[in-house]
Amino acid sequence: MMTMTTLPPDWPGNFWAHWAIFAVIIIVFVLLMFMVFVWLERRAMGIMQARLGPNRAGPFGIFQPAADGLKVMLKEDIVPAKGDKVVHWLAPLVAVVPVLMIFAVVPFQGGAILADLNIGILYVVAISSVATVGVFMAGWASNNKYSLLGAMRQVAAVVSYEIPVVLSVVGVILLTGSLSMQQIVMAQDVPFILLQPLGFLLFFIGALAEINRAPFDLMEADSELVAGFHIEYSGMKFALFYLVEYGEALAISAIVTTLFLGGWRGPLLPPWLWFLVKVGLVFFVMVWIRTTVPRVRIDQLMALAWKFLFPLALLNLVITAVEILAWPSVSPWVLVPINFAIMIVLILLWSRLFKLGWGRVEV
Repeated sequence: MMTMTTLPPDWPGNFWAHWAIFAVIIIVFVLLMFMVFVWLERRAMGIMQARLGPNRAGPFGIFQPAADGLKVMLKEDIVPAKGDKVVHWLAPLVAVVPVLMIFAVVPFQGGAILADLNIGILYVVAISSVATVGVFMAGWASNNKYSLLGAMRQVAAVVSYEIPVVLSVVGVILLTGSLSMQQIVMAQDVPFILLQPLGFLLFFIGALAEINRAPFDLMEADSELVAGFHIEYSGMKFALFYLVEYGEALAISAIVTTLFLGGWRGPLLPPWLWFLVKVGLVFFVMVWIRTTVPRVRIDQLMALAWKFLFPLALLNLVITAVEILAWPSVSPWVLVPINFAIMIVLILLWSRLFKLGWGRVEV
């Protein structure tokens, strides 16, 4: 049965006022962080690649995302003559709404949460997959074989990587005994990235593939698909898909922060600031990976999911269960070096057993 607290303990107002106000806060937060992430990625990639990045619109180019937003609003909305106009119009909405809904169960600090569901992480897993439906609708409605191929690649990636991602989350659930996102944060006297290093690595890699981030951005491989599923989109419809891409990156950063980095918990700084710092750090790692790691091939993408992440996620789940049953009262800090050693051994062993074909990569 799904239950939730009527109101967070430190949130004023009645039930409906809380929902209305916090829903607006979430939408504003996502839109602001979208612009921050766009600017941060372009500036960081410019520095890493020894180029300038945005530097004209405002100091350090901070107004460039606003200028880009104004530009797309003024662009003409073009629909393919033989495409499905209704589905073509609905696809961006179907893709963007689930991304916003994910933040309903993300705790920004103690009590600052829209709905503290007792199945919060299950809600995140379920709702995050719906955005893929919008992507497939866009590829099909465009009446373009390259768009459809890009959409089908995204569906294949989500289906393949959803399994190891969910299994890596189960290890966290075993440690906390709860599906509530807020309870998971409160249980992290020791951040779970130290108790579940392999689970964190599997979740992070799988999440990158699911949200189409480099080096797994094959549905937008320009050399093969001419920008993928949204090639026939322009104006605000394209902007919505752009929002989905960075909104999903923000959502993954927030979920990683909640599940593995202790959420808002930390010394000295205000809780909400700790949350934002950790989210920004996770996104910076995404940018770092995009800048330095070349794109993989489609066969490598599938092999990584089924030959590497899936079996390691099962092993991580078994090892976590054994540790909980065998050492229920041992200090978590004793398990930290053990789990890191197990992670290193398993990765090296599995890499030797199953060669994933990394000899050639796309650049």
